[in-house]
Amino acid sequence: MKIIAYGIREDERPYVENWQWANPDVELVCTGKLLDVESAELARGCDGVVAYQQKSYSAELLKRLHEMNIHNLSLRNVGIDNVDVEAAVKYGFKITNVPVYSPAAIAEFGVTQLLNLLRRTKEYQAKFAKRDYRWAPNISKELNQQTVGIVGAGHIGRVMAHICRGFGARVMVYNHRPKPDLVKAGVFTDSLDELYKESTVISLHVPAVKSTYHMLNRDAFAKMQKGVLIVNMSRGSLIDEPDLIAALDSGQVGGAALDVLEDETKIFNKNMANQPSNYPAFDNLNQRENVLITPHTAFYTDEAVRNMVEQSLDANRELILTGASDKMVSLA
Repeated sequence: MKIIAYGIREDERPYVENWQWANPDVELVCTGKLLDVESAELARGCDGVVAYQQKSYSAELLKRLHEMNIHNLSLRNVGIDNVDVEAAVKYGFKITNVPVYSPAAIAEFGVTQLLNLLRRTKEYQAKFAKRDYRWAPNISKELNQQTVGIVGAGHIGRVMAHICRGFGARVMVYNHRPKPDLVKAGVFTDSLDELYKESTVISLHVPAVKSTYHMLNRDAFAKMQKGVLIVNMSRGSLIDEPDLIAALDSGQVGGAALDVLEDETKIFNKNMANQPSNYPAFDNLNQRENVLITPHTAFYTDEAVRNMVEQSLDANRELILTGASDKMVSLA
C-alpha cells in the first residue's frame, strides 16, 4: 500500500513520522510540493493521495490522477469548494475531508480578534509606533454588552456561541435548518434579517457554496446596525469586498476581523517583502485601523495540525483497504 502526501510543511512532519511509525504496512511518500497537474506525476504507482492546499483540484488534475488509476483523495481540511465536483464524479473519485479537526482553534481565534476590534488594539499599536501613549480618543467597548449574531450552527459556530455567552454577550444563532437544542436554549433564529437587524457583531461560520457567495453585500450591510463589527473566519467568498469597503467608508460597518479573503492565494502564506500585492482590495482593507487581517491562520494550532494529518492519513488508508471511510464527503 502506497500513499503520497502533498504540501507537507515542517510543522506537520513530526505527526507524519508518528503516523508512519504506527502504520508500517503503508509506504508513505511526502513532498512539500502542492498537488497540481505537473506534481501529480509524483503520485504514479500510489494507491491514494493526501493533500492540503488552496489551489484548485481541477478537472485536468483529477483526469491526470484517474489516468494513473488513482481515485482515493483525502483532504487535510474541511472545505471542498476548490474541488471540481463534476470531474470528481466523472472520474470515480472517493474524497474524504477532516470535518472536525479543532473547532476550538477557529472559534477561540475569532473571539480573540473580536476582542481586539472591541478594544481597538490596532489603533493603540499604531499610536505606540509614533511614541504616542495617550488613551483618548480610542475608548473601547465590552463584549458582555454586545449582541453577537452567529451565522452557521456547525461545530465552530457552536463553540463561538459558547465562548461569547461565557463572556456575558447576548448570542443569536442562525442556521438554514432549525436546531432544536438551540431553539430550547433561546438563542436560535430562523430569520437572517432579524439577526442582521439586532446584532452588533456578526460572525460567519458557513461553507463556501453557491447560496453563500457574497452573502454579505451592499444589501445585507444596509439591514445591519450602523457600526456593526464583522468577523469572518470561514471563507473569503462570503463577503463582497468592494461592498465591505464602501460600508467601512460610510461607517455602516464599524470594523472587521478577516482571517480569509476572496483572492487570498495571491498573498497568503507567501513572503511578499518588497513586492506589490497586486490585490487592491487587500491593500485598502489592510491599511485601515479598524480592520484586522490574518493570513488564514485561525486553524493553525498544534492540536488542529495533528488532527488534520492523522485523520486524513487514516481516512486514505481506509479508502484503500475498504473503499469507504466515515469521513467521505458526498459528491451528489
